Amino acid sequence: MKYQLVATMAAGLEAVTAKELQQLGYTTQTENGKVYFEGDEHDIARANVWLRSADRIKLILGQFKVLTFDDLFEAVKALPWDNFLPLDAAFPVAGRAVRSKLHSEPDVQAITKKAIVEKLSSVYHRRGRLPETGSVYPIEVSILKDIATLSIDTTGPSLFKRGYRVEKGEAPLKENFAAALVLLTNWHPDLPFYDPTTGSGTIAIEAAMIGHNLAPGLHRNFSFEQFSFMPETVLQTVKDEALADADLDIELDIMGADINQEMIEIARLNAKQAGLLHSIQFKQLAVKDYQPTSERGVIVANPPYGKRMSDIQAARKLYAEMGSVYRQMPGWSKYILTSDLQFEQSYGQKATKRRKLYNGTIQTDLFQFWAKRG
Repeated sequence: MKYQLVATMAAGLEAVTAKELQQLGYTTQTENGKVYFEGDEHDIARANVWLRSADRIKLILGQFKVLTFDDLFEAVKALPWDNFLPLDAAFPVAGRAVRSKLHSEPDVQAITKKAIVEKLSSVYHRRGRLPETGSVYPIEVSILKDIATLSIDTTGPSLFKRGYRVEKGEAPLKENFAAALVLLTNWHPDLPFYDPTTGSGTIAIEAAMIGHNLAPGLHRNFSFEQFSFMPETVLQTVKDEALADADLDIELDIMGADINQEMIEIARLNAKQAGLLHSIQFKQLAVKDYQPTSERGVIVANPPYGKRMSDIQAARKLYAEMGSVYRQMPGWSKYILTSDLQFEQSYGQKATKRRKLYNGTIQTDLFQFWAKRG
C-alpha cells in the first residue's frame, strides 16, 4: 500500500534531505522543515535506515482545514484509524498549533485523542475505555494556518541517534547535522577529508560512513517495528540490502584532529563503537601545526563559537590561525561553521558562499571557501 510520508529536518537542511530522497529514487515536494514523498511499508523502513540528515519519518493519515473544535473532532474521527491501530494500541497524542484559530494545544490534543477513541470503540464494538496495553503508535496533530495534519511517527528516538556515540564533548554536533555538513561539501571518497576541531569525532565518523556507503540506521531500532500493519521481516530485509550496498573495502583518507588529547581518546572510542576506527586517523594537533600531504582535499570544521565574552578572543585567534594555514591550501575546499558573524574578518578572507543553518537553537553560518580549479 502506498502512503504519503514526510521526512522532517532542521531548518536549512531541506535541500540536503530532498537530494538524499531523490538519490534513493523518490519524487519529493519540499516545505519549511519537511520533505514529502510517497512509499509503501518497505519504503518506510528504507527511509528510516538510509536518511542521514533527517530527524524522523512520519506517515500522514490526513490533512484538512479546521476552524472549530467540532471540525477537528469530526475530521479526525472520519480517518481510517482501524487500518493502523489495533484494539490494544497505545497511542499518545502530541499536539502543535501555530498561527491558527485553534491555538490551545492541550485542547487540540485532548479532542484528537477523544475522536480516535470514539472511532476505534465503534469499529471494535468496545464499551468503556480502550486498554492501550499494546504497542505504542505515537500520533501527532499539527495545525498550521488552520490546516491540520494527522500523522504517526515511524521513527521513535530521532534519527540522529545512530547508536555509536558512547562519549561526547561539551558542545557536540548531532550526528544528522554533522552528516549534513559533509553532504553540503564537494567531498567524495577518493579525496582527503580533514576535521581540524574534531571534538568527539562526529563529523569524521559521519564522513567515513558516507565514504563506505554505510546506512546510518543499520544498528538501531525504530518505532515502526511494533506496528501491526508493518511486515515483521521488513526491517531486516532493508538492513540486509543496505549491508550488501556497503563498500567496506574502499580506502579512505580521513583525519580528525584536536588540540585536546582527551577529546581524541573520546573520538577514538566513538569511532570504534561505529566500527570505523580503521578508516579514520585521529591525532592531537593544533590548527596552526597542520601540514597537508595532498594538493586537494576538503576541510569541514565546527570550531568553538566563542559564545561567552571571555571566549570570543580565543575563538577569533583560532579563526585567524585557520585563515593563515588554509589560505596556503588553494586546492582544498574549506567549510567552517560558526555563529560569529565577524568570522571572515578574523579568518582574513571573504567566503565564496555563506549558508544559514541552525545548530540546535543556535543560528550559525557555514562559511564556504571553494577550491581553485586546476
